[in-house]
Amino acid sequence: MSSEFQIKSIGQVSIRVHDMDVATRFYQETLGLTLLFQTSNMAFFDCNGIRILLGIPEEPRFDHPSSVFYFNVDHINSAYETLINRNVQFLSTPHKIAEMGQTEIWMAFFHDPDHNVHALMSEVPVSQ
Repeated sequence: MSSEFQIKSIGQVSIRVHDMDVATRFYQETLGLTLLFQTSNMAFFDCNGIRILLGIPEEPRFDHPSSVFYFNVDHINSAYETLINRNVQFLSTPHKIAEMGQTEIWMAFFHDPDHNVHALMSEVPVSQ
């Protein structure tokens, strides 16, 4: 592999939205992400050092569902209950996806206001 080119990190991830005000409220107030700044057709959030850009598609070829974001949480059941109480529409309750050694991977999938699918994710020590 050439040493001239190396990806260092993820600088930003984009999520397409259609109503900037609704989307901004969801990501800021419902999910609790920090709003960095906003323009008329974009909003930028911090998610523990990764910048998330909400953007209204500039043309039809960019108007498609986003990738699935897996948001790490410490306690998936309490995070799920908190978001249920904030009227987040979940596709499933928290459930175990896999075991990796002494750790279980738990997830619960949900929609944002633009029907993008995201997930809560938690790594839980296997019960003894």
